[in-house]
Amino acid sequence: MARALRRRARAARGAPLTVGELIARGARLLTRARVYFGHGTDNAWDEAAHLTLHALALPHAGGPALYRRRASAVGARRARELIARRIAERMPAAYLTGVTWFAGLEFEVDARVLVPRSPLAELIERRFAPWAEPKRVRRVLDVGTGSGCIAIAAARALPWARVDAVDISAAALAVARRNVRRHRLGARVLLKESDHFSALARSTYDIIVANPPYVGARELERLPPEYRHEPRVALAAGPRGLDSVAVILREARRHLRARGLLIVEVGNTERAVARAFPQLPFLWLEFERGGGGVFLLTREQLPAN
Repeated sequence: MARALRRRARAARGAPLTVGELIARGARLLTRARVYFGHGTDNAWDEAAHLTLHALALPHAGGPALYRRRASAVGARRARELIARRIAERMPAAYLTGVTWFAGLEFEVDARVLVPRSPLAELIERRFAPWAEPKRVRRVLDVGTGSGCIAIAAARALPWARVDAVDISAAALAVARRNVRRHRLGARVLLKESDHFSALARSTYDIIVANPPYVGARELERLPPEYRHEPRVALAAGPRGLDSVAVILREARRHLRARGLLIVEVGNTERAVARAFPQLPFLWLEFERGGGGVFLLTREQLPAN
């Protein structure tokens, strides 16, 4: 109680707030406004911290001492402005700051690409073990690369592998190119504009990983307003959300090497996928940090066309 009174007294006098106090204030505002969390964070504190630390140009890994630092008047104003925009515009925080993290790596993002949030990050951090022998993986394909986060994280996790990354959106690929340059992976991550596998000719891979569009038409209209800032082409997948995954299941086999792996995120259309393709022995992966809707199939389990 006494600590809260001291904070209020400092605020009343216009005294500088600490970083922790600014974050706490932002978190309270976000909670009251009932914004949607799900684009990289799942709670008000983490969201407020992301916005506040960006506004103050401070690192996220500063430790307890970071939160005791006094914020400058300019930095505090910027933090308040970002929180206010987050509430008024319902824009994902990553679009406001222009950066986010995936598999422990920092990426540039904007409204041309989805905000990275896939549980596939955890699998990539494990170098696809135990499903693959990491040192034997030489070629990886990322279908629907968006910001390039999956392709780049895979290349970092598998330094002996080459990664092809495709997307139907030229605008998304422009963002991915910036991230490839940012991580200095131009020699091993090749970006191509392609509708699924159409531009790949006869290329084959040890692993194909995909986070394709999987939102059905009815669900798309009910999504929280934050999703309206994201590119519709990266979300919408026909009436039932199955249009893209159906193409992947039909065509992936001819692009996989013997015993190659197909790993696809389909989110909450997991049941719809299982019902639509009952002949396929999907292995649904589990993740320690949460998330789901990711299946794994081997080349030999896919239908031969």
